[in-house]
Amino acid sequence: MTIFLSVIAGVALSIIATALFKRRFSFAAQRPEDYVMAGPEFSIREHLNGPIQCEGVIYGPTGRVASRFVADFDASWQGNVGRMIEKFEYDSGTMQDREWVLTVSNDGAIQATAPDVIGTATGQQAGNSVVLNYRIKLADAAGGHVLDATDWMYLMANGTIMNRSQFRKYGIKVAELVATMRPKAA
Repeated sequence: MTIFLSVIAGVALSIIATALFKRRFSFAAQRPEDYVMAGPEFSIREHLNGPIQCEGVIYGPTGRVASRFVADFDASWQGNVGRMIEKFEYDSGTMQDREWVLTVSNDGAIQATAPDVIGTATGQQAGNSVVLNYRIKLADAAGGHVLDATDWMYLMANGTIMNRSQFRKYGIKVAELVATMRPKAA
């Protein structure tokens, strides 16, 4: 019985240590206030406006590249409400369209909707970063799964936006996206 209790205690300690590590030292540990004083100020209305070129890579659960894409975005704003139309072309030849409706309050809080987003995405702009959290339903061709998504965007000094997103199901990371966004050349 002592060995059994030792194994159970060891498993419990491992789970607690992993949870504490993830809470303090992982992608999910980031908070908007971490970036308040960092780099150039990211204004979503200014930097996600007009025609935007995007390139990205999607990594699967093993960390290997699962897909690559290029995309054209077109964003426009009327006061604090914006509309961003995204047109993706994946390396498989698959095309995907998404239209976001974004609302930014004066304190930087963000709410957003899109047809494949369940409910309302919520986020915050702070310093050189923007975070957005939401639940997304994949297309039926991609399994139709509902995933929890966290998008972090960071404004670089040259105006390029670096985007890193993680997608989780039942708390387990199933995909990660890394992309760049920048104003499209005229």
